[in-house]
Amino acid sequence: MAICIFFCIASCKSQQTALNDIQVIGSHNSYKIAIERPLYNYLHTVEPKKMESLQYTHISLEEQLNLGLRNLELDVFYDPEGGHFSNPKGLEVVESLGQEPLAFDVEEKLKQPGLKMFHIQDIDFRSHYLLFSDGLKALKKWSDNNPNHTPLIILINTKDQKVPQTREPLVFDISALNALDHEIKSVIPASQLLTPDAVRGDFESLEKAVLSKGWPSIKSLQGKFLFVLDEKEERIQNYLQGHESLRGRVLFVNSKEGNPEAGFRIVNNPIKELVYIKELVSKGYMVRTRADAGTKEARTNSYEKFEKAKASGAQVISTDYYMPSTLFDSDYKVIFEDGTYEKIKKK
Repeated sequence: MAICIFFCIASCKSQQTALNDIQVIGSHNSYKIAIERPLYNYLHTVEPKKMESLQYTHISLEEQLNLGLRNLELDVFYDPEGGHFSNPKGLEVVESLGQEPLAFDVEEKLKQPGLKMFHIQDIDFRSHYLLFSDGLKALKKWSDNNPNHTPLIILINTKDQKVPQTREPLVFDISALNALDHEIKSVIPASQLLTPDAVRGDFESLEKAVLSKGWPSIKSLQGKFLFVLDEKEERIQNYLQGHESLRGRVLFVNSKEGNPEAGFRIVNNPIKELVYIKELVSKGYMVRTRADAGTKEARTNSYEKFEKAKASGAQVISTDYYMPSTLFDSDYKVIFEDGTYEKIKKK
């Protein structure tokens, strides 16, 4: 597989293929480690459908990249003083069931100030890296050890959803969004970042640059990172305050076409939105869609969404199952026909 990936990358370089001319498979909530069995079983008795949607896990970020994935998704919580998410209630639940919880946060990372990385407070809190900055450092180290890699497309979800009977998260306000930029820049140097400024160049807006000039070539982007803020309108507007068309910002945003900052779109249902995705791709936008969601496709062994995702031309296809599930019986696996996770799209 590694040889196939090498030849794909080499081909991309020789053809001066642009970033939006490739298609890659990536992972959803890429940092996530499965909810431990006693806690899962207990919560399943309370909300079975919800818990079944959370029944997935991932190998480490580095292992995913070694496998050939070139897209990851990271969730971040704001915790400027540290300690806000220490001692999750799920550990107490396991103890109340008369069982010993698995080791957790032995180094007390959650007590440190800064952005945290996990899925749901108190419930789905296990992560390969509890500190966002540690996850970034792992990605940076991998990139430095593999300097010719295809650009890594990293989606970011900012988390402050209230969940009944769990610790209330801090609001992900403008200060938190600024902290997000700061933490990324503190780990990933400017030379390894593809930013909106770099794509916009001398054009009036990012969107005009994308639709006129297009995206940079794969060859020019080897060894680099592209970060995308996967959020709704209100949060995007907060991120844009004082940064029209994303001037000076690190992340691209999921802003609807027609806006000056538009360029990268998140359209998660390739069955219902097949025509729409095709239209976006044909105009020059980057698009991320999903091959599966909530474990449904893996449980039913359905590839309909994945087939539509491929046919849509979306450059990024996200899955929880680049390898089959280890948590329930299923052969479902999302991978391209040639056994790789990236390819040049046919024109």
